[in-house]
Amino acid sequence: MESFTRLTSAAAPLPEADIDTDIIFPARFLLLLDRKGLGKHAFHERRHRKDGVPFVLDIPPWTGARILVTQANFGTGSSREHAVWALADFGIRCVIAESFGEIFYANCFKNGTLPVVARGEEHAAIMSEAQAGREITVDLPTQSVVLASGRSIGFDIEPHRKRSLLLGLDEIGSILADDEPEIAAFENRHRGARPWLFLSKGQLAYFADTIEELG
Repeated sequence: MESFTRLTSAAAPLPEADIDTDIIFPARFLLLLDRKGLGKHAFHERRHRKDGVPFVLDIPPWTGARILVTQANFGTGSSREHAVWALADFGIRCVIAESFGEIFYANCFKNGTLPVVARGEEHAAIMSEAQAGREITVDLPTQSVVLASGRSIGFDIEPHRKRSLLLGLDEIGSILADDEPEIAAFENRHRGARPWLFLSKGQLAYFADTIEELG
């Protein structure tokens, strides 16, 4: 998983609440299991409207934006992890919202995407910068969103999730990193108690030859 430290980008404004995972990634694409290429289906209905109205991510200066600024309850609804996969494949590394769907929020960290909660006047300031097409910087080490004016807005993040993003650790990587001594101790005990499960290829070949001779 790609690590997240500091990201500077135009921030695409999506001033709408209750954008659910079916809007982010429509259900009919759920049969696609390969994460690569899912980005082309992100916000599919919004990006392929019959009336031809363009979606914000397809309009300069927000084409190629790596930050999305939206409102409350982003990612609510179905727990599909595809929603985060599609955003990440599209290039979105950070979503700033007033609140998130709980499962979507957790899935972001498992896939190298940073969800930032901002509320009130601070959220309004970030949205204003996004709508003006100005770049903003999201700095994870200092837990801050820095506007073009130089104003810094702090945000909260759980320490273990921050560490995982900084180191580029997915869920399995985090478990291995945090519990490596305990895992190694268990493996050593297991090997000592059941050595026959850890025979070398040479030892296995010897037993196979012996069984064949006896047979």
